[in-house]
Amino acid sequence: MKKMTRSTSILNLATLSLLLIPFASCKKDASLETAGNEVSQSAVAAAQAIAIASTSAGDSVYVVGACATRHRTDSIAFSSLPSAIATYLDANYAGYTANKAFTDKDSAGTVSGYVVIINYNGKPVGLKFDATGAFIKVLEQREGRDLSGGRGFHHGGHFDDRDGLKRDTIAISALPAAVSLYFAANYAQDTLVRAFKGKDSSIVVLSINNGPFATVFSPTNTFVKRATLPARAGRPTSIAQEALPANTLSYLSTTYPNYVFKHAFAIKSNGVNAGYAVLIDANSTKYALQFDASGNFLKAITIR
Repeated sequence: MKKMTRSTSILNLATLSLLLIPFASCKKDASLETAGNEVSQSAVAAAQAIAIASTSAGDSVYVVGACATRHRTDSIAFSSLPSAIATYLDANYAGYTANKAFTDKDSAGTVSGYVVIINYNGKPVGLKFDATGAFIKVLEQREGRDLSGGRGFHHGGHFDDRDGLKRDTIAISALPAAVSLYFAANYAQDTLVRAFKGKDSSIVVLSINNGPFATVFSPTNTFVKRATLPARAGRPTSIAQEALPANTLSYLSTTYPNYVFKHAFAIKSNGVNAGYAVLIDANSTKYALQFDASGNFLKAITIR
């Protein structure tokens, strides 16, 4: 189990520093906005939101859908969480820092699940688990001014990549020289497919070399890690989001609400579809997921 940091720990989300702020429950929440960015208690309650951070611009960042209507969240120590949650976090967010944890209780006071907030790669991640500690979903994050809106973002905000304009995409020919040289020296046989630059200026490059890979570089263009995208053995071919099976798209939207699609591969073995590998972004954290030939979920890993 990781050690909990003080609630004044500095986070980096987008290009601004996020400062952790005290817990606010789903059901009852004091206004946390300043500088004219007031968010009503009714908006917080309607979004089933918990404030997790504040920006230097005076707006707050919330996880939404944290608990059901008429439920409430109560703070809990990380050490009191089901062991399955610690196992999940260690496996999927290696090196994370514990931030806040809550029980989700119904009107009778029965625990129906848990909400966990961690810091991973300098960014907050909110996760929902059931009463046994089984993972349910990654909670969507929104800035306070976007709690009542249907889109969940505003232009110029932390999550404006949800508009689908793909401003984070980098042409392979425009990769920094240090990144291109690294591939030439270490993975010369890779076919570079797509590249993305995060708001923290880190870079993720998708490539193919007897399978799909994601290679991560720091904001200073130094190598961080190389991850094999979870997929069956076979020939990967790039496909559009619309070409994914309906149940795959349903799983993504349910488990990663308001996610941003990045790329997908159809994996073929002996000319027959063997499954799919999908890269998405959820609240500035990238995930790679594997689905079988019928579009059923198999595995997910955290990329950056």
